[in-house]
Amino acid sequence: MKILNTTPPYNLFGLEEQNYKTSKVVAIPIPYDSTVTYKSGARDGPRAIIEASRNMELYSEEFNGDISKAGIYTTEELAPDFSSPEKTVERIEKEVGLVLDDGKLPLLIGGEHTVALGSIKALASRNKKFTVIHFDAHSDSRDELFGTKYCHACVAARARELADSCYSVGVRSIDEQSAKKYPDSILYMKDMQNMSTQDIINAIRVNTLKDIYITVDLDVLDPSEMPSVGTPEPNGLTYSKLKDILRGSMMAKDVLGIDFTELSPIPGLIAPNYLAAKLIYSAIGSIWSSQPKSSIV
Repeated sequence: MKILNTTPPYNLFGLEEQNYKTSKVVAIPIPYDSTVTYKSGARDGPRAIIEASRNMELYSEEFNGDISKAGIYTTEELAPDFSSPEKTVERIEKEVGLVLDDGKLPLLIGGEHTVALGSIKALASRNKKFTVIHFDAHSDSRDELFGTKYCHACVAARARELADSCYSVGVRSIDEQSAKKYPDSILYMKDMQNMSTQDIINAIRVNTLKDIYITVDLDVLDPSEMPSVGTPEPNGLTYSKLKDILRGSMMAKDVLGIDFTELSPIPGLIAPNYLAAKLIYSAIGSIWSSQPKSSIV
């Protein structure tokens, strides 16, 4: 018997039909938070985002069309390797590599920020010359923390080793050693406050290569809009401004992959989950609208 009235399928944006072969974007949910240093719970982020996204309208007034028509495929959750953070990153690298080799855009949904390194390693191993654009309240520039170099506080440090460059945006928490070591590759929130959105976009464009990988730690947002993160920092970006900066940063660039991490859902508070889902949907629209031959309508 077929039930006549059903809820949307359990995938990103609740799409009725998924086809890996024709999809341009492949979303990989990764419920992992083993190296989180303050509030845990990011492992529940992917499910919260997917659940929220199933209740969204697919038509976007911003893009005057249905963004999902770009073709979005959601894989099953990728199981972490709990033997070590390095093993988890290797597992993610392997899965992302398959997506890249099929000519599709990987979209990682974390989980903690460490998952981004799997995508970055997969791109680096394919001899890509690219810049990692790193949106984060924290510099994530520590070389090592708690005995591992693969920690959510070390993401930018590893990215600078793996990619040709890394440019951090929205930082308002950094250790002294990192501040002295990376004076020119961090755009601090204190400086962004006196910059227009276009000035910020211009700074990102000037400091990045043609090919980019974008990694978004949701704590780059202000806790008034995004309280559901493991380490909230005051004085962050608004949803609207981050959305506009992301879109402007992609113009005249080729996006090789993207991730959204560190949502740590608060029981009973669904607005941040919905915000994250909307931000991801807008980012997908921005990626394809920036491609000269693409269409999302």
